Amino acid sequence: MGRYILKRLVSAVPVLLGITVIVFAIMAMIPGDPATAILGSYATPENVEKLNRDLGLDKPAVQRYFIWLWNMVQGDFGRSFSLNRPVLDEVLDRFGATLVLAGTSFVLCSVIGVAAGVVSAARQYGLADKAITFAVLLGISIPSFFLGMMMILIFAVQLRWFPASGMWPIYGDRTLPVLVTHLTMPALALAVVATGVVARLSRSAMLEVLRQDYIRTARAKGVPERGVIWRHALRAAMVSILPVLGIQAGFVLSGAVYIEMVFQWPGVGRMLVDAILKRDILLVQGGVVLVAACYVMFNIVVDVAQSLLDPRIKT
Repeated sequence: MGRYILKRLVSAVPVLLGITVIVFAIMAMIPGDPATAILGSYATPENVEKLNRDLGLDKPAVQRYFIWLWNMVQGDFGRSFSLNRPVLDEVLDRFGATLVLAGTSFVLCSVIGVAAGVVSAARQYGLADKAITFAVLLGISIPSFFLGMMMILIFAVQLRWFPASGMWPIYGDRTLPVLVTHLTMPALALAVVATGVVARLSRSAMLEVLRQDYIRTARAKGVPERGVIWRHALRAAMVSILPVLGIQAGFVLSGAVYIEMVFQWPGVGRMLVDAILKRDILLVQGGVVLVAACYVMFNIVVDVAQSLLDPRIKT
């Protein structure tokens, strides 16, 4: 197992390097002069030239990339000009809020999606299967940002059950119940699509397992149906479900960008949008690379968990 984990970590290195190349190239291809956008009304030719020199923008793109990459390897992600603070400090401060939102949504979509898929497969063609299939198709068809806006309109504006935006109230206590009230709507809006995908693929995986000979043997030996479904079939189906959960983790993490904008959640997604509007290149590059690195590491964890369930994967 240790050798397998080391192999997966080594294989992640070129992936991360590719991510840095793509992020840097996209930011370099954005039209316009960053120095002019930064200076605004003070963008005289002298000031633009000086700022380009200070930021290293007067160097060739390849040289700038390797300087940026080498600084990141040493833990220096640069300094945000719009916030006047280190990029790494700002991203880490914001990442906590994103982790709360995305982590809650991922737990919801995993638990509800797998449970719905198992029940749907166990009651194939029954009323529960049809109801879950209809709910799944409905959830997949509704964009998360539209659902978020509708939830604000109904549950915050009209019914006043939940706060409309923010992670904490402007005035008042910052306790766990208060956080839960602010978290409920954005977490549910973000989890709906992922829950539908997990439920559909969990149903398919369970149906395939339930057709296996050892499942029929377990039933013939008198094992209770609940034990057959939840103890034997689900464990075998999890080998196919875990990769789906890894993909949905990336979807939830990336989807947090627009959900944070809809609900004014103070996370990395909202920070990146503000940084793009201000042409804060180093902040955008650092934020995207750190989020992508978290996604890569999570997929490694999923692969390791999958190999524990099915040792044949390591060979």
